[in-house]
Amino acid sequence: MVFDTTKLTYLRNGSSLSIDPDKCTGCGLCIDVCPHAVLDLVEHRAVASAPARCMECGACRMNCPSGAIAVTSGVGCVAAIVNGMMNKSSPSCGCGSKRSKAACS
Repeated sequence: MVFDTTKLTYLRNGSSLSIDPDKCTGCGLCIDVCPHAVLDLVEHRAVASAPARCMECGACRMNCPSGAIAVTSGVGCVAAIVNGMMNKSSPSCGCGSKRSKAACS
């Protein structure tokens, strides 16, 4: 079975993603490397058109030649779920403060 990853959303992810429009050159590399189609070009500048799909992997930041993108890798619910599975513990990403504790699982 093949999943369309552009339809995925992650709880509270993408919150660390930011783009400085003054630094963006519109090269589109960030769009090419984003695994979940989070970014688009609007008027020759990258914008986060679907931040809820961001899994905060950092591929866009690492491939931005102008340094216009900032994102903190390894945060958010996806990282919490993966870390919880690896450590055999409950996920902890901060969702419990405004949502039920089961929101990340």
